[in-house]
Amino acid sequence: MKCIYTLVVAYFLSTVGIAQSSNSIGMQFVPVPAGRFYMGSEGEGKDADENPVHRVTIANGFQMSATEVTNAQYERFRPEHKALRGKNGFSKEDDEAVVFISYAEAVAFCDWLSRKEGKLYRLPTEAEWEYTCRAGTVSNFWTGNTLPQAFQKSQKTDRNPVVVSLKVGQTPANPWGLYDMHGNVEEWCLDWYGPYQAGEQQDPVGRESGLFRVSRGGSHGTPVSFLRSANRMALVPDDKSWLVGFRVVEAAMPATKSLPAVTSTVTVSQKRATWRPAPPQIPIFSEPKRYIRKPDCSANVPFYSHNHQPAVTWCSNGDLLAIWFSTDEESGREMTVLASRFHTGAAGWDEPYEFFKVPDRNMTGASLFHDGKGTIYHMNGVETDGDWQDLAMVQRTSKDNGATWSTPRFANAEHTKRNQVIAGMFQTKEGWLVQAADADPGPSGGSAIHISKDGGNTWVKPYTGEQTPAFRAGETGGLIAGIHTGVVQLTDGRLLAFGRKDDIPGPNGIGPRMPMSVSSDMGKTWTYSASEFPPVWSGQRLVLYRLNEGAILLVSFTHHPDERDGEKAGMLFRDAQGNTYKGYGMYASVSFDEGKTWPIKKLLTDGKERYLNGGAWTGAFQMDATHAEPKGYLAMTQTPDNMIHLLSSSVHYQFNLEWLKQLPVAVK
Repeated sequence: MKCIYTLVVAYFLSTVGIAQSSNSIGMQFVPVPAGRFYMGSEGEGKDADENPVHRVTIANGFQMSATEVTNAQYERFRPEHKALRGKNGFSKEDDEAVVFISYAEAVAFCDWLSRKEGKLYRLPTEAEWEYTCRAGTVSNFWTGNTLPQAFQKSQKTDRNPVVVSLKVGQTPANPWGLYDMHGNVEEWCLDWYGPYQAGEQQDPVGRESGLFRVSRGGSHGTPVSFLRSANRMALVPDDKSWLVGFRVVEAAMPATKSLPAVTSTVTVSQKRATWRPAPPQIPIFSEPKRYIRKPDCSANVPFYSHNHQPAVTWCSNGDLLAIWFSTDEESGREMTVLASRFHTGAAGWDEPYEFFKVPDRNMTGASLFHDGKGTIYHMNGVETDGDWQDLAMVQRTSKDNGATWSTPRFANAEHTKRNQVIAGMFQTKEGWLVQAADADPGPSGGSAIHISKDGGNTWVKPYTGEQTPAFRAGETGGLIAGIHTGVVQLTDGRLLAFGRKDDIPGPNGIGPRMPMSVSSDMGKTWTYSASEFPPVWSGQRLVLYRLNEGAILLVSFTHHPDERDGEKAGMLFRDAQGNTYKGYGMYASVSFDEGKTWPIKKLLTDGKERYLNGGAWTGAFQMDATHAEPKGYLAMTQTPDNMIHLLSSSVHYQFNLEWLKQLPVAVK
């Protein structure tokens, strides 16, 4: 089959008058002439990194492989890669593009081929790749401003990847004889990802360092707009999936000097804070603040219409650091992670800045955690493309209050379920880090935990089986019941968790209750029961937190605001006169006996009437003595002065345990 394919390629190239050559492993190469072209586009929003359009000269011609490297060719270098053929259903045959290749593995192949052939092989620079793809055009694709149907392979975001053939060279070559420049698989390029430099350039080679390596061309399972000649993508260098392969050039490296690296340092005070707890018996509830602010246009921060799913922690300098995703669509590849800071004594939160973004990848799910010793952990989901099912987990740390962060590395490199990070990382009494993650992208399906016993150097999933738990009371399964879970460790070492959906009927005919899961083996198995709390629904995420004072705090919602049955809406609360009243919205409950009883249940309002906007799926709401925020995704931290800081999708609440203990005055 390989010989027939080689002859077909050779015949086509000869008919269009393009000279060709081959090497000892059957790779076909075509000459790319020296020349000039316009690199980039006038993109906006998610495509702003394609700016500015700039004239580039490619000073010397080179040879580029006519197709992407195939399985058969790559396995001449690394035969053991054959075990990955057909993984997730993709790339089984000799003449299909090789996938599940990291940047280092692509470079290693080039080095091996160079030694074998006695020639210089390498990955193309980003400029060489776009120059070759365009082949003299300035349009969106070398085919014009649209990409013909013949070039397309399930060109949409597929939650469950649609398996297609990755056989190379099955669509027409561009005018210079190169196949599959638009689609099939993404291709690693040599450059570190970074902003373009304005002005005319010769043989640019990108930045001298960075966080991500460029990939180009787009792939199957990707909307057509990401297949444009100018579109820029990038990946964590160790990333590998069914979307990414590579092709090579035969040429010496350009002598051009790399551009300086772009640093992402934030100006942050490094003065250590002095934390002073409030005097005993002094209840505190501060005026709620909006923490998500639209940045000034001149800041060039990629701020989109939907801002949601926060995480928050405290810093040793006294700041609060909050992060959240900003996007137009929750499945969008434009999704980025923004951050803002709240300084001790400040009137409000700073304007946001971009905190973490792998270009053209969905970034659903993030957490922050301060270990109490000066290290802040950041965990984030990174998709292969769009949606939020096939996430890998990337970890970074900061030891300077979030001014700088370590190079991103994988806590779990597999793009799969059970990696949708949930805010609420915590540390066990053994010193282990625990990170919860949704086990399914849908509205139910449970949660998993990941554990690190060595300070985040390595992570394991205690449960990796594929059984689907029933989540019935009294039964045992490998997952926590409910998504968007909150998890704490009990003093006896067991884990306690509450989750959204997968509800369990309550006793004595009581309707569905929020599921409670308990594990005695650090997350390998969980036993389920109905809690005393109402279920959590769409647009709502609870928090479960071990307070500094030792008590356990649950914050959740009385009902979903779409509930039209008045009997099912709201919960009964008690005021200082001993009267009961019905309250609606966000409430807090406190347990002083390790979750056995929850004597405090309090609506999260100080009784003052005010207008607030919860952003995201919440929108505007009225807060008063009987109404609190109706829904939102919650995240929480408690600073060393014992102040509780609760974030919804847009609002920052500050209160302390003493305020929670105080019943409200008579509520009418």
